[in-house]
Amino acid sequence: MYAYYTKLKEPEITPIKAGFLLLLCVVWLLTGLVGHDPWKPDEAYSFGLIYHIIQNHDWIVPTLAGEPYMDKPPLYYWTAAIFAKLFAPILPLHDGARLASGFYIALTMLFVGLSGRELFGENRGWPAAIALIGCLGMLVRAHEIITDNALLAGCAMMIYAYALSLRRPWLAGLLMGIGIGIGFLSKGFIAPILFVLISLALLSFREWRTRAFLTTVGIAIVCALPLLTVWPWLLFQHSPQLFVEWMWTLNIGRWLGFVKGGDYSDVFYYVKILPWLAWPALPLAAWAVWEARKRVWHQAEFQLLLVSFIVMLVTLSIVPDIKEVFALPMLLPIALLATASLSTLRRGAANALDWFGIMTFAMLAIALWWGWAGLLLNNNAKITHWLKDYQPGFEPDFYATPFWIAVTATVLWIVLVWRVGRSVRRSLINWAASVTLLWILLMTIWLPWLDTGKSYRHMVDDLKENLPKKYKCIAGVRIGDSQRAMLQYFGNLNPKRNASNVCDLLLVQGDRIAKPIEDEIGWAKMWEGGRKGDTKERFRLYRRVKE
Repeated sequence: MYAYYTKLKEPEITPIKAGFLLLLCVVWLLTGLVGHDPWKPDEAYSFGLIYHIIQNHDWIVPTLAGEPYMDKPPLYYWTAAIFAKLFAPILPLHDGARLASGFYIALTMLFVGLSGRELFGENRGWPAAIALIGCLGMLVRAHEIITDNALLAGCAMMIYAYALSLRRPWLAGLLMGIGIGIGFLSKGFIAPILFVLISLALLSFREWRTRAFLTTVGIAIVCALPLLTVWPWLLFQHSPQLFVEWMWTLNIGRWLGFVKGGDYSDVFYYVKILPWLAWPALPLAAWAVWEARKRVWHQAEFQLLLVSFIVMLVTLSIVPDIKEVFALPMLLPIALLATASLSTLRRGAANALDWFGIMTFAMLAIALWWGWAGLLLNNNAKITHWLKDYQPGFEPDFYATPFWIAVTATVLWIVLVWRVGRSVRRSLINWAASVTLLWILLMTIWLPWLDTGKSYRHMVDDLKENLPKKYKCIAGVRIGDSQRAMLQYFGNLNPKRNASNVCDLLLVQGDRIAKPIEDEIGWAKMWEGGRKGDTKERFRLYRRVKE
């Protein structure tokens, strides 16, 4: 596929450079995977499902705080539970579970790199992985306990299999089938739908109407079938009602209801957020397409990446739930297209992107160090007052190990951007290194501040201290999924739904303005609290008044 690109002169990636790029990827990947509690909202409810598997060994039915939660298949939760148990002697369960995201993102980076090599030549593997980790949308989500990271790995395997299909169809079919299965068992029908649509769209091009590609697709279907059927069959055997809820209520029926409803107000949501989500890969990808505009629909590599991106964009834009995190698969073809631009990128444009990244991240790093020092020294700077107001319950303290890690990372970043050699890859490497520096600062010196506002640990501890020594049960009103999960994990509390008529305690989730329960006869408020950094979300505990 990459005959055109092999003609272009480009510095070779030596073993020493490859080792440095590997180190950069590893540091970016490992930073932030451990050291903090599950954060609201996605991490909290996801870990609640994982915690149920660890406690009850129920591998078939995803369960949250004692109730079935059939929104997604359980592959990611299985993986996270296994990681949590394996690392339980040295890590808290939630940190061990978060390593599952590291595992799936590592697979994603591997297959993106392999795709870059297969599509554009041997020197394009590392730049493809670097382009991906440099995308702003990857930074936080890749380090969270969310099933989307497993879907991303499955999609990366599929794209690599497509790229490999014209050369090694049997291996490509096997990898494609596994990728489809991983995506399905992580997020449901989206991965098989993408496979069908991308395959059909590629068949419209002469370059893909080959026996090798048809062989790949056939093998992929055969390999994917067991992964597409085993868990649904086990779920049906366990509970036909839950199977119907998952298959119809939460998937097919939900989508049909969305289509009939005709509310497409968010159909352009991803078009609006991709400029920052995929920055800086998106402008590089756009340049690659523009530079190759005369041959873009006649070369298999561009056909694959453009078709994949368009199919993902359209498909994900016409589903009931539209969120920023669901756009992650679109970053894969964008990062690979960005890799294609490196041989044709003008020196002036590359230097401009390079200096823009260095200056921007230098200013952000200075602001982070300045803000941290201001909190620690309690000066009267405006940024210090703003930070205190944003996290009103935060008490700053000095921790030596995170401080020296942050200092070391800052010094190494300065040396890197000062000494890195001039090449077409320089802007991508500097950008990825700068993103990594920012992430290290956030996950070291700023982690206590962030954890204060995103963790439910302190709130649950305070609630437990105010519970009476003896009570029958706790009823819950308007308590969200994330909150129920954290009440169970941190406090072993499981408020019962629709049980206010039988329980003697009542826990209500609301906002700063008290809900009508305070005015109801028969209940007396005995506690009120919330997360330190959240002044809007409040929890209130009531005790039944004896008549």
